[in-house]
Amino acid sequence: MDLRIFTEPQMGATYDDLLAVARRSEETGFDAFFRSDHYLTMGGDGLPGPTDAWLTLAGLARETERIRLGTLMSAATFRLPGPLAISVAQVDQMSGGRVELGIGAAWFEAEHAAYGIPFPDLGERFDRYEEQLAVITGLWNTPAGETFDHDGAYYRVAGSPALPKPVQDGGIPVLIGGRGTKRTPRLAARYASEFNVPFASAEDNGRLFAGVRVACEEAGRDPGSMIFSSALVLCVGKDDAEVARRASAIGRTVEDLRAAGVAGTPAEAVDVLGRYAEAGARRVYLQVLDLADLDHLDLVASAVAPQLGDA
Repeated sequence: MDLRIFTEPQMGATYDDLLAVARRSEETGFDAFFRSDHYLTMGGDGLPGPTDAWLTLAGLARETERIRLGTLMSAATFRLPGPLAISVAQVDQMSGGRVELGIGAAWFEAEHAAYGIPFPDLGERFDRYEEQLAVITGLWNTPAGETFDHDGAYYRVAGSPALPKPVQDGGIPVLIGGRGTKRTPRLAARYASEFNVPFASAEDNGRLFAGVRVACEEAGRDPGSMIFSSALVLCVGKDDAEVARRASAIGRTVEDLRAAGVAGTPAEAVDVLGRYAEAGARRVYLQVLDLADLDHLDLVASAVAPQLGDA
């Protein structure tokens, strides 16, 4: 099972905070560093304020060497698809081919109001999201020397040279996620390299993974070509006292975290991750909320990750 570190910097973090976490993630052997793409905190004052996801990842592309970098998830409402395709492809080049694009339809209305971003109703957001996927992947997949066109309800592209191109073999992986049972599985089967379930039980993960497998089969795609992943909050300590201290630091109770996250001692964490592996998850995004606690990453890397071969 791949373990990836996932951060929520809109809750209050500078670029330097994120750089420290990304570097420690790389040093301790985690597979990737991902961040949310939000412009407004969901609690507290959010000081010193938000950082832009793709600006952050561009900086980290030059200041890391091995880990993969990406978003979980970029909001389709935030950026036009053509410029987003350019930005992500450029960061892919800057990183030497280590970038992944997680993209969703957007859900947080307050951040749109706070920064003047239109927030259509859910149906239109999903329609725009589907078109964005078509445009972004169409631009990336257009052979060099050819042009790309798209005549959609919301986005029209004419005679695009479809540059720059991603540099990694096989192109930039696209991540689609969520708990929808109709359009989301269909879009994942068509466009995604990976399907992610955020903050749900192992049983719910298994059910949603099964729905995507069915959608792949209906689309004529081998379900085995899809990576299935889970996102879970992280709160691990060497003993109960350390678990309680880390839970308090992020404003959560140990009981809540144990019920809906990777929480407890290293042995407990291995058991939890084993249940998600049994549900079909090949990869888990560990949501780290206290970005100053780098020892947390060290503990998971040394006491949890080595045991996952037996999980």
